[in-house]
Amino acid sequence: MSINQQIKPLTTANTPNLSIGGCDLVDLAKKYGTPLYIVDEQSLRGICREYRNAFNDYKNIRMTYASKALSNLAISKILIEENFGFDTVSAGEIYTVYKAGADMSKITFNGNNKSADELEFALDMKVGRFSVDNFYEAELLNDLAAKKGVVADILLRVTPGIECHTHDYIKTGQIDSKFGFDLSQTDEIVNLVINKYKNLSLKGLHAHIGSQIFENQSFKDEIEILVKELSRINQTFGLDLNEINIGGGLGVKYTEEDAPPSVEEFGAAVIEALKTSCEKHNLEYPIVYIEPGRSIISTAGVTLYTVGSSKQVPNGTKYIAVDGGMADNTRPITYQAKYYAEIVNPAENRVDEIVTVAGKYCESGDILIENIKLPAPQEGDILCVFNTGAYNYSMCSNYNRSKKPAMVLVNNSQSDIIVNRESLEDLIRLEEIPDRLRK
Repeated sequence: MSINQQIKPLTTANTPNLSIGGCDLVDLAKKYGTPLYIVDEQSLRGICREYRNAFNDYKNIRMTYASKALSNLAISKILIEENFGFDTVSAGEIYTVYKAGADMSKITFNGNNKSADELEFALDMKVGRFSVDNFYEAELLNDLAAKKGVVADILLRVTPGIECHTHDYIKTGQIDSKFGFDLSQTDEIVNLVINKYKNLSLKGLHAHIGSQIFENQSFKDEIEILVKELSRINQTFGLDLNEINIGGGLGVKYTEEDAPPSVEEFGAAVIEALKTSCEKHNLEYPIVYIEPGRSIISTAGVTLYTVGSSKQVPNGTKYIAVDGGMADNTRPITYQAKYYAEIVNPAENRVDEIVTVAGKYCESGDILIENIKLPAPQEGDILCVFNTGAYNYSMCSNYNRSKKPAMVLVNNSQSDIIVNRESLEDLIRLEEIPDRLRK
């Protein structure tokens, strides 16, 4: 079973408290406080190796981790050691992987509205590929590169018109999308790049069809469209483009209802589709970029909370409140995302109850998990929510002036801080009171 098909990290055990990476989670909660993000290094490295093994039969593969899922120095360093490049979407993500020691030629820069400052920074950092999203960006990037006397290697991001069975907010490949060129526009932009924009060097095409995808057929359809279009462009313009970026999007198992393909199945489907489409459209096997994000980091991560108050609605819901919520995990209120959780400390003698796990923030919609069966939760219990590695820390906020949680990396019974918990002083560190208000 692939790691993305599991709810819990590889190293999860009962000893008798729940442990991950050989570290007792009650002890971690006492040592570092809650809410607390935890990343299991063995699970993270394991899924990276699954991806590499799944594509052993296709030599022209480029693995690039989608940094937006979770970006910090330690996570980036592990991905570098596992021979991954990075898909970035901001100057901040570029700077993070640079400081972690990434080979900048393995960096792609993606996004639908990159600023001039961000593009200049990326040029200075010598990122390997710019995924050009629109006509405005192509002209701007060319002008900036010309001023610096450099040539930017680019892919054109296109919308292949594929609808995936996922949440509307994480669909990106459909025709009516804020991302990329419509296929009816590719001739126009290719013509501009090869005839007018002399500081852009076109290498190929990029598409991304969405996130939390459970059907490999969606990726096969995407590859067919990209290969066909790349072949057509080459024939029309007399080019020899040989790169496609198929994005990421492979799903993970948040609950028992989720059934994502394994990484091995995904790899086999992609390779089969590449071979079939390339033969069909008379295209040599291209260099292929893959951008897994969620499926790399999600299962490796969990979040610990401390249970506080509870409320039994007469003839209705029993709520238990924890010391975090929508500020450290915005996915339930944003995407109606579902999670699985367990009480970490022993609770064998308690009667199971159906409860709803509520956050502490001043929003009625601040609900982490609805109607989960847990052994009669009590004040002071430590609750572990699984599969929170992707997008939880990345999207966390200081809502209600809350302090962002710490993050620890666990491996071989050792725990290390990789993100410090914010302090109250951190909350006001960048703020100023104008002199006229000090009178």
